[in-house]
Amino acid sequence: MAAEPVVHVIDDDDAARDALAFLLRTDSWLVHTYDSAKAFLNSAFAAVECSCVITDVRMPEMTGLELLRQLKSLGITWPVIVMTGQADVPIAIEAIKSGAVDFIEKPYNAEAMLGAVRFALSGGATDARDARRLETQEKLAGLSAYERRVLEALLNGRPNKSIASDLGLNGHIIEVHRANVMTKMQATSLAHLVRMVLLAGH
Repeated sequence: MAAEPVVHVIDDDDAARDALAFLLRTDSWLVHTYDSAKAFLNSAFAAVECSCVITDVRMPEMTGLELLRQLKSLGITWPVIVMTGQADVPIAIEAIKSGAVDFIEKPYNAEAMLGAVRFALSGGATDARDARRLETQEKLAGLSAYERRVLEALLNGRPNKSIASDLGLNGHIIEVHRANVMTKMQATSLAHLVRMVLLAGH
């Protein structure tokens, strides 16, 4: 009989950690909580059950990104969801490229978080992953040439002023293109946009 999946929640903020654990338990998940990445590393590996890790990025001693790299070096293949209170594009890019299955901003939408956990513990089911990739690719196909260039610049962490200089356009026009990109991609934030495009393999 397969072991029951476990969601490991790592956050040094007691209230945030407890609130997320409560949310996950209302969705019938078995949850273990830790106040640091090191506490997790010191206790988690006795467990053999299928697991998902949700970790905050900004923590003392070891950050969420450092934990992600450490798990990879140990050959631990549990899906990792990274969350942060700051919409930091370079961190979003690094998290996804380091193997995170998702990147969630705080304050998160409850259904979005639960959906991310279900997706992670489904093994990122091929059908669901392909459908998500296809949907993103269809949205990308709807961008104009300038919108695609603005998107590429945003994915590289470029501010509006630099993008305007690169494309030879004024800042107001860049803001219009950027707003159009967000609308057409149905992105709720810049970090959400980055996550969506990177997870689609762009």
